[in-house]
Amino acid sequence: MDGVLVIDKPKGPTSFDVVRQVRGLLRIKKVGHTGTLDPMATGVLPLCLGEATKVAGFITEGDKAYDAVVRLGAETDTQDAEGKVVAEAPVPALTSALLEDVLGRFRGSFDQVPPMYSAVKVGGKRLYELARAGEEVERASRHVTVYELVLRDFSANQLRLSVRCSKGFFVRTLAYDIGRALGCGAHLEALRRTHSGPFSLAQSLPLADLAELAREPEALAKRLVPISEALTDLPAVRVSAADAARVSHGVPVEAPAHPGRVRVVDPSDALLAVAEVVRGRLRYLRVLV
Repeated sequence: MDGVLVIDKPKGPTSFDVVRQVRGLLRIKKVGHTGTLDPMATGVLPLCLGEATKVAGFITEGDKAYDAVVRLGAETDTQDAEGKVVAEAPVPALTSALLEDVLGRFRGSFDQVPPMYSAVKVGGKRLYELARAGEEVERASRHVTVYELVLRDFSANQLRLSVRCSKGFFVRTLAYDIGRALGCGAHLEALRRTHSGPFSLAQSLPLADLAELAREPEALAKRLVPISEALTDLPAVRVSAADAARVSHGVPVEAPAHPGRVRVVDPSDALLAVAEVVRGRLRYLRVLV
């Protein structure tokens, strides 16, 4: 069983919990997720099964999109609704003009400091492990990009946002920063991932439905995204049959493409490798044949 199974993760379990459930229900060992979702978050969680685990690391590189609810007036130690309130302040009178002015500061590319309660590693330890032990350490900022940030609705103390962003962006930290910009504090109240790379909610399977589908192998197979389609957000470099044989042996071939990461396919569009184009030649990151 090889391919990508797109799960609609429910609120509560961790991404690792979902992986364990899928392994048990499908009775396969090789299952890997493509980027964690916090327990409180729901939505698109692509899982790589079988041979697709070889490209899991490349799928995580894709852009993400979310629908978020931000609660104003209170900060928490985790920057989300699962944490302890550590500060409160009155919320100013909100207007569309005020909110658009604030949100405009978080569109485009900028540096973001990851929260203490996150899976980022510092000194070999996860930040959340240090946070739970009562430690706070200095964290290096990350360069991130917000491609779209849309205000969907707002009330006296709540914002509803849609965000499309680069890998490694923390929506919890966005909520925190918006609260600081408004002078009242804020935290993330709810989060739903709507896209992860080329995968969307429209093709996702609710985790609760997997047990029944696992008893119908043909129906389950139809829900798997083939490995050849899992990296469609990368530009394709199509090689000849002769060059496909060279690719399978890791022999560099010429590539008339712009520099950057690409997927290498044969004349029938079967995925051969993931590579980088360097000075007009392929440098392989993973050969799949």
